[in-house]
Amino acid sequence: MQFIVTGYDGTDEGAMERRLAVRADHMKLVESMQKEGKHLYGLAILDENEKMIGSILVVDFPTREALDEWLKIEPYVTGDVWRQIEVRPCKVAPVFMSLHQ
Repeated sequence: MQFIVTGYDGTDEGAMERRLAVRADHMKLVESMQKEGKHLYGLAILDENEKMIGSILVVDFPTREALDEWLKIEPYVTGDVWRQIEVRPCKVAPVFMSLHQ
């Protein structure tokens, strides 16, 4: 099942510092998930000054429970980067899925 995960960073002064501190670990996990077919697409959300303020990920897990298990180890969650997380089921159009083959 495919999901859109939107994570909004904290708005405090330390938010960007926390993001940058765990970004390499986040990207390492994304790469391993991509190899497993679980991570499909990722985007950084930017403010009007092009500063990163969050992330949008399109992921593929067998269940919502499996997605929740991933969130428990996601560095942007464990590193207190994402302060608000929204998860919605979605369906990626087949034409875009061909990019992953």
